[in-house]
Amino acid sequence: MTHARRVLAVATVATVALQPLRRRSTARSFAGGFHAEGAEGGNFEGTRFYPQPDLIDSGVIEAGTIHRVAYSVYGNPDGKAVLFVHGGPGGGTAPENARFFDPAVYRVVLVDQRGCGKSTPFAELEENTTWDLVEDFEKVRETLGIDEWLVFGGSWGSTLALTYAVCHPKRTTELVLRGIFLVRKKELDFFYEGKGTNFLFPEPWEVYEAQIPPEEAEKDGYVAAYGRRLRGELGDEAMRSAAKAWSVWEGSVSRLRPPSREQIMGKWADDDFSLAFARIENHYFTSGGRVGEPAGFFERDGWLLEPAQTDRIKHIPTVIVQGRYDVVCPATSAYELHKALPDSTLHLTTTGHSSLEPDIIERLVAATDKFRP
Repeated sequence: MTHARRVLAVATVATVALQPLRRRSTARSFAGGFHAEGAEGGNFEGTRFYPQPDLIDSGVIEAGTIHRVAYSVYGNPDGKAVLFVHGGPGGGTAPENARFFDPAVYRVVLVDQRGCGKSTPFAELEENTTWDLVEDFEKVRETLGIDEWLVFGGSWGSTLALTYAVCHPKRTTELVLRGIFLVRKKELDFFYEGKGTNFLFPEPWEVYEAQIPPEEAEKDGYVAAYGRRLRGELGDEAMRSAAKAWSVWEGSVSRLRPPSREQIMGKWADDDFSLAFARIENHYFTSGGRVGEPAGFFERDGWLLEPAQTDRIKHIPTVIVQGRYDVVCPATSAYELHKALPDSTLHLTTTGHSSLEPDIIERLVAATDKFRP
């Protein structure tokens, strides 16, 4: 079967008309990175989620020369501070993210990382690196007059939470991490290059791989090939089609029991969410399109597990919650991190990747309860 026929046969991700990079709708908001935190219409009755806390503050900071980074604060204005680090990168935050924390005792700060959520410019890749995001968190902390905070993050949020703690250990009181992702080549290959997850989810993988001609995938790999499209090098139509396929692939496999097609397409194929999510993710996974460089803008592959980094944070109380059947961020990374931080606590749950699976909610809320003042 030719590549063109393969695309027609399996693609459920429609191409869209040529458009500039701007949000197509302001009526909907999606969030959560790899997982679907509050964005897929989940029913949280019977879970340990706290009631939705009140919004008590919001604002933006000027970041770099072009970015405006949005933040929002929930809970008790005099409570113990929390930095909630969302996933993706490119996922954005949602008010429901604050429900992992007791609103009577926590002051929860949600920050939309550069280019996504309520931050502007939309889907922007310039001046957008791991180190820029760490600097933004510090600027938000200083703006809000916070001395130190608990840092909470899942998936890419775990990557960035760890990086922040390594850079600012004196500002980090505790770490609560989920779905550990260390941005290593073997992790990216497992999920994006047909070396792991595709063996378990062949149907959505077929849609993902159909975006790329076989000879291009064979020569350069899927991440690099998607990168050319997501940077707009093949035009807006190809960029938006690739963004939907990239995003829907992740949304299709994030839970042990996959969500309905309506839930997947309602969030992950949304024009705005998929474009920011896919562009920014791929940008980070290729370190700005630099072929052969370590991903995540890190100096070396596996940088976060090096003793020089783990020695800086090994004193910080750390809880790791990991789905044993997580096929987005496999459990081996959580296990390796736990061994590198021997005083950490590791909980392996009978779940997939999503933070909204009840057993994961249970463990995450138990961790934040443990660290209540």
